[in-house]
Amino acid sequence: MQGKSQSSRAIFAAVLGNAMEWFDFTVFAAMTPVISKLFFPVNPSVPASELNGLLLTTALFGAGFFMRPLGGVLLGMYGDRKGRKAAMTLGMTIMSISILIMTCAPTYAQAGVIAPVLILIARLMQGFSVGGEFGTSTAYLIELAPPGRTGFFGSWQISGQLMSTALGAMLGLFVTQVFTPEQQAAWAWRIPFAVGLGLVPLTIYLRRTVVETYSREKELASTNHAARAYTAKTRPAGLPNLSKYFIGMGMVVTSAVSFYVTFGYTVTYAKQVLRLPVSQSFIVQMVAALVMLIVVPLAGAASDRFNRKKLLLISLAGYLILMYPLYAWINEAPSIARLLVTQVIVAIFGAAFLGVYCSTLAELYPVRSRATSLAIVNNVAVLIFGGFAQFFVTWLMKLTGSPLAPVFYVMIGTAIGLVAVIFMKPQDERQIAVNHVKVAG
Repeated sequence: MQGKSQSSRAIFAAVLGNAMEWFDFTVFAAMTPVISKLFFPVNPSVPASELNGLLLTTALFGAGFFMRPLGGVLLGMYGDRKGRKAAMTLGMTIMSISILIMTCAPTYAQAGVIAPVLILIARLMQGFSVGGEFGTSTAYLIELAPPGRTGFFGSWQISGQLMSTALGAMLGLFVTQVFTPEQQAAWAWRIPFAVGLGLVPLTIYLRRTVVETYSREKELASTNHAARAYTAKTRPAGLPNLSKYFIGMGMVVTSAVSFYVTFGYTVTYAKQVLRLPVSQSFIVQMVAALVMLIVVPLAGAASDRFNRKKLLLISLAGYLILMYPLYAWINEAPSIARLLVTQVIVAIFGAAFLGVYCSTLAELYPVRSRATSLAIVNNVAVLIFGGFAQFFVTWLMKLTGSPLAPVFYVMIGTAIGLVAVIFMKPQDERQIAVNHVKVAG
């Protein structure tokens, strides 16, 4: 019973920390319409200034992604050397400083150019922290899992991100429903960031007190002679084949365009393009996130029983085929009902993919270099396709005048993931056993 209790506590610590890491990103995306006016004021004499302000804000959103590769590699190496717990705790500490700055930052009217500079600093720190979060927390969950349960345990990585989306949507709805536009601009926009800041101490405490799953010192002291002997004859002690990096990046591209465009951009797209009420758009985003929260662990559990490659191919194919007709249908006659139907259908296929891909991705790489490898493939792909996704789709809509520009962007990202999965070869069972070997403490 005690072991099960410790395992549940460890999962909660990893998931809560991951949710907190992504919470600020989610809230920033949700509050983009308000933040753009506060930090990049509209000039009435310039007709396009509102859209330009939105472009600058989404560019600021993407700026933090430049720090992700650096944070991912450094925190990943730290996690591969000192342990997953140490790296997760350090990353969360850095994130707490970023959230503090975001919560207390003055607006442009109060501090002039200093205001967006402070937000930029917070975004860079946030990017560094988030860069290392995926690799270390995913490795931690996979290594914590008992044999035959890695799919289910790995799916909780995505659940943490979805909890952020749901909580961010609920807080966004609360702010837009309860407070007037004047109150939102004056102070209410800070409430979601303050809520995140309040959860930081609990998250850091949990991460400092959970069991460690891996460290280099523990590996060297391990008594698993069979696994160590097999490792000595093969390649897993070093870095994996280059092809596995490309396969991993391909899957992450689909994940990135899903989170940052299909789901993260929902409220902005509904307001700026479809001209739908913001408050009701938040409800749609929240419902889609809740649907995904149900589907993701079910898909993860299914991947422990059925062929993971087939599950990934089915979900990605459905995702790719349905995106265009669904969004063309919305733009034909924009309504909250149509937006809800579309987001729920897309959420089901997206969640079916996301619930399987984390464990599949993690088990491509050996334990010794897992956190670093995951950080590399995740951050390179997310930097290119996720960091400036909202900026690119906003710019594409402005350039082409087509409201379906975001859809084509997502379809390209999904196609890349589909090709990566097609080229993924089933791993030798002994190799998976070595890659999953648990280093006893």
